[in-house]
Amino acid sequence: MSAPAGCQLVGRWRIVEADLWDRDYLDLCGPAAIVIGGEGRGEIAFGAMQATLDIEYSRSSIGFAWTGFDEGDEISGEGAPELLDDGFIEIEFEYHNGDDAVLKAKREPFSTAC
Repeated sequence: MSAPAGCQLVGRWRIVEADLWDRDYLDLCGPAAIVIGGEGRGEIAFGAMQATLDIEYSRSSIGFAWTGFDEGDEISGEGAPELLDDGFIEIEFEYHNGDDAVLKAKREPFSTAC
């Protein structure tokens, strides 16, 4: 299912904060980022974690299941980004059988909404 025409979440976002980790950890293996695609796919990377996103869209929000690896271990979970009034997104990021984190990201300057 493709994204609604007015989707403001599609694009590349730079993860700048997290409630569980500091900025040095977030950027451990490169700039922390999430890419939200308009065709049901995306990706996220921060710390030593890299994952692909399987995105579901509704008229007012999106959610995603994710699978990937962190330091060689297979991991998975769910997440939900929300657009804030200041133009940032806040992402509820949940690990299956593990931690829940809140990430904050800003749109990359060269990335536009759909």
